[in-house]
Amino acid sequence: MRAAILTICLLSCCLGVLASDVTDSLLSQLKTEIGRKAVYDHQKEKRIAGMRDSLQRLSADSTAQQFQLCSRLYEEYKSYKYDSAYVYVSRMAALANRMHDALKVNYTNMKLGFILLSAGKYKEAFGVLETIDHSGFDDATLESYYAVMSRAWCDLATYNNDDTWSPAYRAKGLSYSDSSLRLVHPGSYGARFLVSYRDYNNGNNASALKEFLAFYQQYKPANHDDAITTSLLSDLYQRLGDNENATNYLIRAVIADLQASTKETLAIFKLAEMASANGDVDNAYIYIQEALKDADFYGARQRQIQISTVLPIIAAAKLNFVESQKKRFLIYLSSTIFLLLVIILISFLLYKQLKQRAAREKLIQRNNTKLAAMNEELMQVNAQVVEANHRFAEDAHIKEEYIGYFFNIISGYITKLEKLKVSIEAKVIQNKLDHIQSLTNEIQVNKEREALFQTFDKVFLKIFPNFVTSFNALFKKEDQLWPKDHEILTTDLRIFALIRLGISDNESIARILQYSAKTVYVYKMRQKAKSIYTATEFDQKLMAIKAIDIPVRVQEHGAEQEV
Repeated sequence: MRAAILTICLLSCCLGVLASDVTDSLLSQLKTEIGRKAVYDHQKEKRIAGMRDSLQRLSADSTAQQFQLCSRLYEEYKSYKYDSAYVYVSRMAALANRMHDALKVNYTNMKLGFILLSAGKYKEAFGVLETIDHSGFDDATLESYYAVMSRAWCDLATYNNDDTWSPAYRAKGLSYSDSSLRLVHPGSYGARFLVSYRDYNNGNNASALKEFLAFYQQYKPANHDDAITTSLLSDLYQRLGDNENATNYLIRAVIADLQASTKETLAIFKLAEMASANGDVDNAYIYIQEALKDADFYGARQRQIQISTVLPIIAAAKLNFVESQKKRFLIYLSSTIFLLLVIILISFLLYKQLKQRAAREKLIQRNNTKLAAMNEELMQVNAQVVEANHRFAEDAHIKEEYIGYFFNIISGYITKLEKLKVSIEAKVIQNKLDHIQSLTNEIQVNKEREALFQTFDKVFLKIFPNFVTSFNALFKKEDQLWPKDHEILTTDLRIFALIRLGISDNESIARILQYSAKTVYVYKMRQKAKSIYTATEFDQKLMAIKAIDIPVRVQEHGAEQEV
């Protein structure tokens, strides 16, 4: 039993991670598609321009061909731009009247009713739809008529959203949906969709979800139809409490709408609401702005009203988020300045200690010269000198570690400061907060980093005055590295200086010097390949370079020997 419970828990965790990965992948794709929105719109406009040119080239008496092209232009515009769709459906009506074709007049009124519904003009839409005489329609056109009437009554029910009128409106819409279902071939694309949609409207959520998933897997609808199907699947998952799948399918719906250049859409508005409810303020604000642009572009009055009720809430949440980010930035900035002051103080103290150490070493050298003449006291003095040298070596090792640690930490703070600067600039540009922008412009990361490198070079050569000479001894003359007049250490020398301090990890060196780990690796391998020693011997001799050479004389068997 315990094993079974543990297995279930592990499976749940794995499924949760996989679902989260799917959502992250979809959000990344959505961000890309929003960036490509203008490309899709341009493709659609180019396609429309070609149709317009064809329409203009038709002669005045080619009424039937004009009607057909106007119908195609209407189809392009019906979910893209209401005003343009209205222009071409009006031309269709004029052409139908000129041809004295009652069927085309009624067909045109059905198309007009559809875009009036999309624009939220319900009174005008019903005024037009009620004038349609569908008695002469063939089965395909009649099925489209019933679908428009079903949408009209169901949309009206959703718009009213009450317990008094909405049930009757919805029932009437479903009756038209049933009439439409009787005209399609059983098992066909339209029949499968209508059966699933009927269960959706009747509140049979589990059944509708099963049918829509099977429908989606079988047909893989393209673009706008895909957006409708995935949007309905999202709504069904939300009704059943599965927020993860509800989000994923809604993102798919928005992506499909973007790829189809659909402006009369509810999906991105719902996604903004969902993101806001989940606390994702940044994305919610982006989505609601895109939804508002689409509604304004299309001319969807009811969608503009919906967005206007939600936009202030999301905008207020966005403003609160920005204010909290401002406070956090000020705290980070104050902390960073304080830490920089502490680091400067520590650097000054280290510098003083190094000077004191250099003075002590000179004193020891003078004392060693004087002690050379003392035979009887030589062993005692040498023992003291050896002990002092051990202490100094230990001090040198500690200071090497301190310098490496100091350099690593200050580089980390500069990197954080740079990231913070970039992030705040993005926030400022996005929200036009000029006073924050001026603060970030005062942070000169490159100068700070250059000063840090120069400080490191000077301190390092104070401790390892013979480092450059000793390092070049590992190479042939033509492969040796010598700093130029304006340099203290070259990039290659600085990399191996850090390695001598004990910082051998490529990623740590890369973070300190602001290179990639790959670049650091190439520098290291290139220099090692030029050495007169093997890679292992090279590493040993590099680490054997001493901070400073102190000659120590010891007396052995009555004779002096220098070690």
